[in-house]
Amino acid sequence: MPNEQSNSRLTAFVDLLIVVAVLVIVKQSVLPHTVVYAGPVSTFSAMVVATFLLHRRGFSWAGLGLNWPESWPRTLGLAVLIFIAFLLTVAAFQALADLFFEDIGTSGRFNFVRGNLGAYLLIMAIVWTHGSFFEELLFRAFIITKGEAALGGTRIASLLAVVLAAIFFGYRHYYYQGMHGAVVTGGIGLVFGLIYLKIGRQNIMPLIIVHGIANSIAQTSRFLS
Repeated sequence: MPNEQSNSRLTAFVDLLIVVAVLVIVKQSVLPHTVVYAGPVSTFSAMVVATFLLHRRGFSWAGLGLNWPESWPRTLGLAVLIFIAFLLTVAAFQALADLFFEDIGTSGRFNFVRGNLGAYLLIMAIVWTHGSFFEELLFRAFIITKGEAALGGTRIASLLAVVLAAIFFGYRHYYYQGMHGAVVTGGIGLVFGLIYLKIGRQNIMPLIIVHGIANSIAQTSRFLS
């Protein structure tokens, strides 16, 4: 039994390391060529690898929370509550980040969307793939699940996995939002991770919906200047 548990932890750690490596290496490789699409290309690549690893181990995304909701009214109600938590989290972590770092926004990464309908439609397609489904499945479902398994599967392991996933989520946004943005997005990752532990394992759709809506509001505001 101890050997089986040790092997299970090692397998989870290797899977986690592979997906994190894909996210980092692919993005850093693409970044010199395009700031806009480096993130989406890396998450798509990581989704392919993560899906392969899950199936190889006899699992699926459904086991990590990607299920068709049994009740859409309940799912949408949870999404409303999570959106309120999202707004409070952003306000709190923006206030914290303001104490130490300059807010550089998105460094002009999405300026091409302003007043450009074609660009807006393209970015909205990315929002509802990379910016909602892929990021929630990778940074919440996969990384937290594999992280807690690698750390021993205890309650403390789960919380530590959430914290580490949040730090990595913040790091992912540093390259165009600076430390201010990394702190805010890291805070969002922390709260979303805790919500994932509570309800996301059964149904991650409320988190996906809120993530997509939040990004949609930001990009629509940018399009409308």
